[in-house]
Amino acid sequence: MSSFYVVGGNKLNGDVNIDCAKNSLLPILACCIMTEDEVILKDVPKYSDVIAMCNIIQHLGGKVEWQEQNLIINCKSLDNCDVPNELASLVRSSIFTLGPILARMKKAKVSYPGGCDIGLRPIDIHISGIKNLGGKVVEKNGYIYADGLNINGGNIMLSFPSVGATENIMMLACLINGETRISNPAREPEIVDLQNFINCCGGSVQGAGTNEIIIKGVKHLHGCCYKTIPDRIETGTFMIACAMCGGRLVLKNALEEHNQELITKLKKTTCKIEALNDKIIIESEGKPISFGEIETAVYPGFPTDLQAQMMALASVSEGYSLILENLFEARFKHAGELLKMGCDIRFKNGVCIVHGKEKIYGADVVSTDLRGGASLVLAGLRAEGYTTIGNIELIDRGYYKFEEKLINIGADIKRILK
Repeated sequence: MSSFYVVGGNKLNGDVNIDCAKNSLLPILACCIMTEDEVILKDVPKYSDVIAMCNIIQHLGGKVEWQEQNLIINCKSLDNCDVPNELASLVRSSIFTLGPILARMKKAKVSYPGGCDIGLRPIDIHISGIKNLGGKVVEKNGYIYADGLNINGGNIMLSFPSVGATENIMMLACLINGETRISNPAREPEIVDLQNFINCCGGSVQGAGTNEIIIKGVKHLHGCCYKTIPDRIETGTFMIACAMCGGRLVLKNALEEHNQELITKLKKTTCKIEALNDKIIIESEGKPISFGEIETAVYPGFPTDLQAQMMALASVSEGYSLILENLFEARFKHAGELLKMGCDIRFKNGVCIVHGKEKIYGADVVSTDLRGGASLVLAGLRAEGYTTIGNIELIDRGYYKFEEKLINIGADIKRILK
């Protein structure tokens, strides 16, 4: 297992090119299952989660080819509807294949998904959506067996605006008879991106980003060439790093409208932030004050995927900060690692109170999940002395060449291979 070795204290200055959004790429890769034509996805970073999804596509009979930064997917020869545990356990987004396989093959056998241990992430809303459209679903021996022979369009009211369930139902509804309406869907930018990709392939989806999505079934989807939106969580991570360490960063391929909640909070910490077209410029003296309170929520609320990084920021911000985690009950595991670095954090029942300190200190810590691991890197960049962060394979799930980007802006960090 590899680790990061970080020496703290450097300011961060320079340009950072933000990669395509991991949380857009994964459902779009699953959606490629539904067309027999070639799909070209442009400028795809080799996140380990993307590699895992490509392996699933190949297991199903599809072909995957990298041409420099472009990813070529061809599922014409798809001949399998089974996603086994050894593949599904590596990536939470394996569940996104359920709808596309069912739409294409009229049956599916998909293992329960894996991914980061951040708490219960039930898939009952996915299954309920399939049943509401006339599908038959049986859960047995760790697998989901689905029959789609009698599926037709219909009206679905989601009990919770689940991102994954919204995406699964959107994709399934693309190739079935009739019109499907999803009420109370997730409204994340990645949902809009999936809609745009489906429509680029000849589908008929409208309303993504609003309180109702309408999908009209078509006979076939064709191939296309597509580039996903920028990764708003990577954007946010680098903005928080600058707020903690000080300096000036120009984030290229970054969208202000996808990061409004974060920008509002960072401005309270004394950061100066300016947006110009597809760039975000942030300046910080590296002496932040408290941002007050954050409460994670579904979009357009504050993203849970930035909660851990904000806890690291709160730990070095003057005053007290309050963090409420509403979406995942086990998403404070990084707090225990931050305590090893001298942070003053008290947490109970989904609430953290953080007393910022002028100095924190390097320590040997371990990534507990993808975003928690990123928070430890940020803390190490600010801490006195050196920090080693273990289990960084979890960080690689959602950040591509993370340490190289940090080195390019002045950080003292290296990857140690074991």
